[in-house]
Amino acid sequence: MPESFVGVISDTHGMLRPQAVEALRGATAILHAGDVGGQEILAELERLAPVTAVRGNMDFEPWASALRRTEILEVEGRKLFCVHDLADLEIDPRAAGLDVVVSGHTHRPEIKERGGVLFINPGSAGSGRGGRPPSLVRLFLRPNEVLHAELVPLGHVSGH
Repeated sequence: MPESFVGVISDTHGMLRPQAVEALRGATAILHAGDVGGQEILAELERLAPVTAVRGNMDFEPWASALRRTEILEVEGRKLFCVHDLADLEIDPRAAGLDVVVSGHTHRPEIKERGGVLFINPGSAGSGRGGRPPSLVRLFLRPNEVLHAELVPLGHVSGH
């Protein structure tokens, strides 16, 4: 049986690549860190797994008013906090008992442990920036084990 994971995606900006759909196939949950770009993106992701999404600075259409600025998701006994822009993080993640903080906004992928909390930015799944390919992250959560996050590049995009 394949290992279960949470799909972490951000900054789709209305574009859900076939490579992203394939990379998220088999996820137990999907966390979208904002700048979704359209309700149809969330609907397509919902066909793969339950989706938790936050509103990004570019999600200002009426459909986006249903999205909150932050979300907390609990999976396999782990607490995942999601905010679009890490600069808007208004809590101490460690004091709040969080295991993972997910953000987007910068389009720069990063997986880094800080003070016992795993910080993940999956980069942009819509279009890369600064020569970086579009990407997302698979987060493997095993009870009583070290968290493991894997960056999944989605290939270079011509013309960007």
